[in-house]
Amino acid sequence: MKVTRFMFWLFSMLLSDKSQASETEVKCNFTRKNYALIPEGISSNVTILDLSYNQITLNASDTRTLQMYSLLTELYLMENNITALYNNTFSNLLNLEILNICGNSISVIQQGSFVGLNELKQLFLCQNKILQLTPDTLVPLNNLKVLDLRGNLISLFHAPRLSHLELLTLDGNPWNCTCGLLDLQNWLNTSNVTLENESITTCNYPDDLKHYSIKSAPFTTECHSKFISTIAEDLYIDFNRSLKNLTWNSEHEPLGKSWAFLVGVVATVLLTSLLIFIAIKCPIWYNILLSYNHHRLEEHEAETYDQGLTRNPSSLSQITDTNSEDNTVIFEQLHSFVVDDDGFIEDRYIDINEVHEEK
Repeated sequence: MKVTRFMFWLFSMLLSDKSQASETEVKCNFTRKNYALIPEGISSNVTILDLSYNQITLNASDTRTLQMYSLLTELYLMENNITALYNNTFSNLLNLEILNICGNSISVIQQGSFVGLNELKQLFLCQNKILQLTPDTLVPLNNLKVLDLRGNLISLFHAPRLSHLELLTLDGNPWNCTCGLLDLQNWLNTSNVTLENESITTCNYPDDLKHYSIKSAPFTTECHSKFISTIAEDLYIDFNRSLKNLTWNSEHEPLGKSWAFLVGVVATVLLTSLLIFIAIKCPIWYNILLSYNHHRLEEHEAETYDQGLTRNPSSLSQITDTNSEDNTVIFEQLHSFVVDDDGFIEDRYIDINEVHEEK
């Protein structure tokens, strides 16, 4: 009895797993059917669609048909007649995780071609005629982990802004290992991305770097200086964009605390920079401040002063004719600059009349 119940439970579990699998995964294979258009009679519940080895071009009609299959998680269009990817071609495929368009003749990829593919994890564009692929084109692919661009005509490629990318394939392209490729090399060496087939992903130009991998090709010092200046220009452009966004927000919506903080930081930085510039370029301010500070005479100044007194003995005779109080003050002034101590204690209360009598 227990065995029968167990067998019944196991059988029911198998049936439920199959029913769940059938509900979550619907495969449709239309390979080698010589289709020129994507067929419209496919079930709207399809999740895996393979249309490889046909004559499909992904024209406007194909784009409208694809909008009907919003549950697609995998789409295969290998070895068709696709020459261009236009804006919003896959915009309704919000669940798509794998897109394979290898083996076509794609030479144009518009900037909005991948809009809507926020869940895409694997993108295969190998064996096409792609000349360039700008980083902005890949921005919508927030969760992309695998990017295959091998076998194209790409010579320069800027580092993509893909934080989740794990595997990148770039071999089979005519790489131009000049200063324009330094950005990609630095990104490959500092990120966690694995460059597949690194040993055969080599430079095609210049001739002296043909056997170097693009990840290790030695760039000249001039390239590094240009790269630093480019980074500075990018920072300047980003700063201007931030200021423009700040201005736009101030005109269209009230500012929050974060914007107020940003304005304060920018104002503080600008004010500090201005003060440093004034301090460096206008040292006259130092002289004005120092002119109010009292300082002791240097030794050579004291000697010059004593020599002047020796050459004019008449000044001493004039001093003795004044009253005793003035003489005491003058006596202090005359000896205030003496550096060395002679070992005698000065008596300020010596009677001047006694001095005259002794003389």
